[in-house]
Amino acid sequence: MIFDYEYFKREVLTLTGINLSCYKEAQMKRRIDNLISKYRIEGYDKYVARLRTEPKMFEEFINHITINVSEFYRDIDQWKVLEEKAIPELIQRFGKNLKVWSAACSTGDEPYSLVMAMSRHLPLSNIKVFATDVDKQIIETAKRGLYPEKSIAAVPADLKRRYFRQMGTEYKISDEIKSRVEFREQNLLRDVYPAGCHLIVCRNVMIYFTETVKDQIYRKFFQSLVLGGLLFVGASEQIMNHKEIGYFRKSAFYYQRAL
Repeated sequence: MIFDYEYFKREVLTLTGINLSCYKEAQMKRRIDNLISKYRIEGYDKYVARLRTEPKMFEEFINHITINVSEFYRDIDQWKVLEEKAIPELIQRFGKNLKVWSAACSTGDEPYSLVMAMSRHLPLSNIKVFATDVDKQIIETAKRGLYPEKSIAAVPADLKRRYFRQMGTEYKISDEIKSRVEFREQNLLRDVYPAGCHLIVCRNVMIYFTETVKDQIYRKFFQSLVLGGLLFVGASEQIMNHKEIGYFRKSAFYYQRAL
């Protein structure tokens, strides 16, 4: 048997359910090769053998390939648009009980930011955010709600005072915010998407996927949105064929399912 990268991708799919063929190959292969070199392991077959038998190495591998980089209110100007324009428009159109999905939510910074942004306009009791990620370990981290100071640097001062408590070198988000988020494990490349969403937030994730996979995901998001629903993407992400799919581009990072 040839223990090349194609072999490795097949083994990872069996082990994790994650299809590495959906990611940009040069970028992902470089990340994995660097991780293997860290342990001075020679060959993909030997690395796979250790992933099967060493839970800590396996967990590190999952965290590494799912690229869990996040922070609260990342790209603050985009969040201002969400808070000052998008959320009020959604409430005006659909009422107070919005269905909001944070896809590929990583360590929880994004869904918790969503709850805080929505709290400017709605009672917390009206807010529910569904948050999903492929990495079950990172979901557990999100549920704990503990963050370094750097992660919460962009949170507006009044919200920081109200909803965070310092615990040593970390900050714990309040239970009243945590209770408004429901975390679930989900693979965007394989699992069924929720229906009837008024707002989907998926930011700084699509840049790692191939063009074919991006198109498939954007089309699935489109089907998940109600008519007039919004998709909020990252600053460097664009849906090049948004008109073909059926989106109306409201701004550089907001796409609406046409009414």
